[in-house]
Amino acid sequence: FYLKKLTKKLTIRQKNKSRRMLNFNAPPLKNTAAEPVWKVLIYDRFGQDIISPLLSVKELRDMGITLHLLLHSDRDPIPDVPAIYFVMPTEENIDRICQDLRNQLYESYYLNFISAISRSKLEDIASAALAANAVNLVTKVFDQYLNFITLEDDMFVLCNQNKEQISYHAINKPDIMDTEMEGIMDTIVDGLFCYFVTLGAVPIIRCPRGNAAEMVAVKLDKKLRENLRDARNSLFTGDTMGAGQFSFQRPLFVLADRNLDLATPLHHTWTYQALIHDVLDLYLNRVSLEESPGSEASPAGARPKKKSKKSYDLTAADKFWQKHKGSPFPEVAESVQEELDTYRAQEDEVKRLKSIMGLEGEDDGAISMLSDNTAKLTSAVSSLPELLEKKRLIDLHTNVATAVLDHIKSRKLDVYFEYEEKLMSKSTMDKSLLDIISDPDAGTPEDKMRLFLIYYITSQQPPSEGDLEQYKKALIDAGCDLSPLNYIKQWKAFTKMAAAPANYGNSGVKPMGLFSRVMNTGSQFVMEGVKNLVLKQHNLPVTRILDNLMDMKSNPVSFIPPPQTLQTFLLLAIVFVVGGGNYIEYQNLVDYAKAKQGKRVMYGCSELFSATQFMKQLSQLGQK
Repeated sequence: FYLKKLTKKLTIRQKNKSRRMLNFNAPPLKNTAAEPVWKVLIYDRFGQDIISPLLSVKELRDMGITLHLLLHSDRDPIPDVPAIYFVMPTEENIDRICQDLRNQLYESYYLNFISAISRSKLEDIASAALAANAVNLVTKVFDQYLNFITLEDDMFVLCNQNKEQISYHAINKPDIMDTEMEGIMDTIVDGLFCYFVTLGAVPIIRCPRGNAAEMVAVKLDKKLRENLRDARNSLFTGDTMGAGQFSFQRPLFVLADRNLDLATPLHHTWTYQALIHDVLDLYLNRVSLEESPGSEASPAGARPKKKSKKSYDLTAADKFWQKHKGSPFPEVAESVQEELDTYRAQEDEVKRLKSIMGLEGEDDGAISMLSDNTAKLTSAVSSLPELLEKKRLIDLHTNVATAVLDHIKSRKLDVYFEYEEKLMSKSTMDKSLLDIISDPDAGTPEDKMRLFLIYYITSQQPPSEGDLEQYKKALIDAGCDLSPLNYIKQWKAFTKMAAAPANYGNSGVKPMGLFSRVMNTGSQFVMEGVKNLVLKQHNLPVTRILDNLMDMKSNPVSFIPPPQTLQTFLLLAIVFVVGGGNYIEYQNLVDYAKAKQGKRVMYGCSELFSATQFMKQLSQLGQK
């Protein structure tokens, strides 16, 4: 119970800190019937990204936020309304706040900084307020320590804005200067420090030697120790927010480096959430779909209609999403169809009752049916809002799953997923790699390149020069860019000297023949030609490392300090990947935690990238 509370606590605490901030940094009123004070929220892009997955527009309105505006947009004066600022303490943001003070845009100013503001910048604000005769208008200034984005109860990412500054490419480019690397590490450490302040727990840090993860670990350890040394001002000992109340149970914090496993981010996937992120536009829990303009033909000579974009929020309130986001896609398609059938049955019942209630005539049969069904209709009408919400969610998942299915069928993603699983588990192949690369109907050039890179990364021995030239020719003929391969060749040569390649375990998949229910003629999803692959449970390299550390097994990767010094009662672990993460790794850790009774795992990364975004970074690194 305690661990469940602690993992859920991160979302709740970040939400509560945000609510408190929006209530002028005072505890929210218990009496919800009281009219809120109307105010304006001014945020920068960082603040917008933090708040949007946490609080809906309705929740903001309930707290009295009438307007939410970007700091650097053109804003009109609203002199009789207080303004709450939620921004990063950057030079340009401070300059704009000073300009707002000079222009006296608002009645009062509540300044909330996402990360701690330096003394020199505070003095700049004070000078501007003094010069503008607005000192009395600056009501409160707070460091919020909220410099991270919570996407799930057990998942967070450090940044979405300027993420290229701490990306895999930025950390691994060959010409990086020491000062640049220091800046990247400081940015990552600042976000992680905010995360642990919000969580209210001081972690036990473990990391591999000799890479970016170790640099982050050293800096984070130093920052935590410096804060704990000053007992009176420590952020981890019983402030008004209750931080530190769970610090007696220290979580294990495993810092991993992306270079430990480059195959997983390139892997074609088979679970719902990871597939959406791979093939659609999923951004801060919101998926955007292009809707076709319809079957109506445009008049001759007229411009073709533009495709409209529709967005859907995938939130914790959506029970279907919470249940199925980690399920294999065929299971999701079947469940959507079942939900649709159930809804239609309920809808038909309401229609039938309505028609009975509208019966005319005086015969006894009609009157007795009327009295029997009055209670049923009353019940049906009272459940109408619930039914409408159910219909909205069914429509959402029908549209999203249909869009995913279109990609699976047009690109043969089931074939790619199955083949890559076999490559990673060293299983026997029923088709040659060259055949798939040369097949014009199987996948995009990027799909083919991803498949080949996984083959190259996971093979014990790289292909001979002759074989490699043959593969390269087939890839070029298929329209592939070979830049990522140039980088992977260098990386493979380096990792061979540095350490053993990652072990992907006995994964693999099991084909289950044709679909049962979803092959029915009345089904929304025509899955013909798509394999029904059932996943076998296996641990990816990052999960394997965590398992070794939590259960104190012998560890193939040299972690510092050694695992023998860990406490034996570790029940909560946080895994963080420096250089970027993905939903495949996240889901693998969730499945691992489910199998380990009483243990909880949380996942974080410096940035969350799709395979396409990761391929672009590899391409930049491989350009000669």
